[in-house]
Amino acid sequence: MEKEAKIYVAGHTGLVGSAIVRKLESSGYTNLMVRDYPGLDLKNQGEVNELFESEKPEYVILAAAKVGGIHANNIYPAEFIYDNLMMESNIIHAAYKNDVKKLLFLGSSCIYPKFAQQPIKEEYLLTGLLEPTNEAYAIAKIAGIELCKFYRRQYGCNFISAMPTNLYGINDNFNLETSHVLPALIRKFHEARINNQKEVVIWGTGKPKREFLFVDDLADALVFLLNNYNEESHLNIGTGEDISILEVSRLIAKVVGFKGEITHDLSKPDGTPRKLLDVSKINAAGWKHKTTLEEGLRISYEWYLQQNL
Repeated sequence: MEKEAKIYVAGHTGLVGSAIVRKLESSGYTNLMVRDYPGLDLKNQGEVNELFESEKPEYVILAAAKVGGIHANNIYPAEFIYDNLMMESNIIHAAYKNDVKKLLFLGSSCIYPKFAQQPIKEEYLLTGLLEPTNEAYAIAKIAGIELCKFYRRQYGCNFISAMPTNLYGINDNFNLETSHVLPALIRKFHEARINNQKEVVIWGTGKPKREFLFVDDLADALVFLLNNYNEESHLNIGTGEDISILEVSRLIAKVVGFKGEITHDLSKPDGTPRKLLDVSKINAAGWKHKTTLEEGLRISYEWYLQQNL
């Protein structure tokens, strides 16, 4: 990917998009489409077509998505499937129509069956039932992968897909109604510490295990793939290591400085019992994560504190 190539990062202000921009800029890419487009609605096909026809990006990273945790996915499933289907369909089709050299679509590890064998290999896609609490989002993301695959087969487009594991880091969403588990826990433990609370309540049993990847490591992987990967099959991106929700809660308590107890709300769902990606393919291609979980949590907490001074 040429340093002066015109690169469109769709969703450049979000958790993932902003990390991609940081990585591209620090790597010497100088022609990024990252300015705001007032009123642009990526769910509107006409507006997306107009953007591509006027700007003519050479490379596209599709990081725009409607995202959220278990609670948000449960409450707003129609929005999750509609918004994501429309955005990805419009951008992928516009990339084809405007001769984009390469497009990278970002999926999510929730695309895999709820009870998939662990660790999860790329070929386990569509081999079983999805986790009901995020089925709408997962179906939309699966559709994005398939769009890239079939546009490649029919039109010869160099469209690739990457499946990141659970992400966290700078620019994360800390809204307790819509956030993912790590930022929600960071905020809960922080507020408990400053309010001198004796306990923090976590959802469910704390037994489910999750894999967490620092978002700047993901950005590093995506730039690596844009420069080195051109195959039809999607690739998993993660650490290859997982940790229980209870264990990560204890780690966050340590980072935040909370000294009280951790208790459980057993009326809340656990979600998928385990979700660990097999990252042997991307490791074999030459990429591996760099940031430890504790180091990434400290960076995330420092950023959260800076936003809430």
